[in-house]
Amino acid sequence: MSPMVPALLQLAGITAMLVGAFAALGFLFRLFSGQFTQDLRARRRAREAAAGTAPPAPVHRPVQAVAADLRRLARQLDGVPAGSPQVRRRGFQAAYDDVLVEAAAQFAVPTTLRRLPPGFPRDVERLRVETALAAAGLVVR
Repeated sequence: MSPMVPALLQLAGITAMLVGAFAALGFLFRLFSGQFTQDLRARRRAREAAAGTAPPAPVHRPVQAVAADLRRLARQLDGVPAGSPQVRRRGFQAAYDDVLVEAAAQFAVPTTLRRLPPGFPRDVERLRVETALAAAGLVVR
């Protein structure tokens, strides 16, 4: 037996221990970070879907919830007092626009609201979408 064989065996053993240690650390990380349970839930959902027992996932939020959010955000936006920071008004406006786009998608109203920069064109598009939603049966204001 050559003198290199024991050294190679020792190196192979150390490599195997390191690989095992890294695998154990990866498992412990996934376990304590919650990723392990997420993986288990995902596997269970996949099994249920394959068996046909999983309930269908909702495509979007209920229209009532979207309408309630729109009305609430419209009230908050209208209630921003004069002299308050512009950031507050812009935050309410951004949240309102997001929910307005969600409602437009549910009612199949085309909109370019997300692509427009803040200003007059966006205000006009917002008004157009609100009017189209009102014509479709969703009165916001």
